[in-house]
Amino acid sequence: MILRDAVRVLAGNWDGSYTVPSRRLYPHQWSWDSAFIAIGNARWSPRRARTELLSLFGAQWYDGRVPHIVFNPRVPEDAYFPGPDFWKATAPSGLRTSGIVQPPVHALAVWKTHLADPDPAFLARLYPRLVAQQEFLRTQRRDADGLISIVHPWESGMDNSPAWDLPLAAVQATATGFVRRDLRTVSAAERPTDRDYVQYVEIAQLYRESGYREPGPYHVVDPLFNAAYGSAEWSLARIAEVLGLDPAGHEREAAAMTETMVRHLFDGELFQPRDVHSGRLLRSASAAGLTPLILPGLPAEVADALIATAIDRFAVNDMPLPSYAPDAPGFDPARYWRGPSWVNLSWLVWQGLGERRPDLAKTLADAIVRAVSLSGLREYFNPVTLRGHGCRDFSWSAALVLDVVAEHSLNGLKPSLRACGQEPGRVRTAGDIGDHVLA
Repeated sequence: MILRDAVRVLAGNWDGSYTVPSRRLYPHQWSWDSAFIAIGNARWSPRRARTELLSLFGAQWYDGRVPHIVFNPRVPEDAYFPGPDFWKATAPSGLRTSGIVQPPVHALAVWKTHLADPDPAFLARLYPRLVAQQEFLRTQRRDADGLISIVHPWESGMDNSPAWDLPLAAVQATATGFVRRDLRTVSAAERPTDRDYVQYVEIAQLYRESGYREPGPYHVVDPLFNAAYGSAEWSLARIAEVLGLDPAGHEREAAAMTETMVRHLFDGELFQPRDVHSGRLLRSASAAGLTPLILPGLPAEVADALIATAIDRFAVNDMPLPSYAPDAPGFDPARYWRGPSWVNLSWLVWQGLGERRPDLAKTLADAIVRAVSLSGLREYFNPVTLRGHGCRDFSWSAALVLDVVAEHSLNGLKPSLRACGQEPGRVRTAGDIGDHVLA
């Protein structure tokens, strides 16, 4: 039943060359969503997974950035805010995009797609694009300590986390004249507040007015973003090996990022974000601080401390991973990134636990499956009651459940798909999309 529903959601949200996160609330292509979606699609239609990633990188900018939204020109401007008229950005391919980025989980997605269905030609096509993405972050976003910074809460992927309350307090929000579209679909009690949105729009406007070059009042180092960057370098090393290239540079960069994160962001229990303007750690209880577990070179004693924190403060032995520690001020089990459990965040931590604590990884995998079994493929879940919140039929929840089930053999994946009669129909290949996609 779960597998059938997951494939149904992914098929229903497929838009010809990519998958929308949600038909009602998110009608365009989102960057890190597409990466997670490809990982799940690779379990039942590797061709569709490859097409998803090729489509996304078709909107890459000349400077290497992969924008966090690629807009569908067939969708009306007023269907989503902020839309293309707000961002005023166009990729070399002619696609209209946003001007900010999201965590670089794409190299990991490309590698996992290849593992599901080996295709060196696919790797060869995306490898230089992935390298350019990393180079943009190195040259445009690296701080004096060697960490990668973000310039908007949306770039963290965890938009309204309590971890951002302090840096957002410094934003003098004056933006007006916009209408939120999200509240048409989801209860206001489950979404960021109006004040949050005014601040988001203000920060985005300032960045846009700088030509998407200069950070504004919000400028932080995020542990999840940096963990994704380091993991990308490790994935690029593996891709380079398949292509007959030297992986050493990527391996050195991954090791350097891991060491730098431990030195500057680890507080003994959790990795913390840092305000670039003040240079101070932003003491928080965000589960983003657990995601460096995905770094293969993380010292054993640091990994052990993170695992202890996951058990003691995030109760992963008893519930799905909350996005913010339940014992911390600011925790809200139903409001967006202020406490609910998200399948993608759980998946990242599950990946990091796999070889270090397979028993705990199995527990977390079971919790993911239990939540979606009870409440459906929702956007996020109350970690205590498992009630679903946000959008229904959410794509990365569907995709990553397929991956979790396949990896842990919680059910027979391929036999179940065949039994459901859900063999993938024809999808558009890179050639169908056109040479402009990766020109």
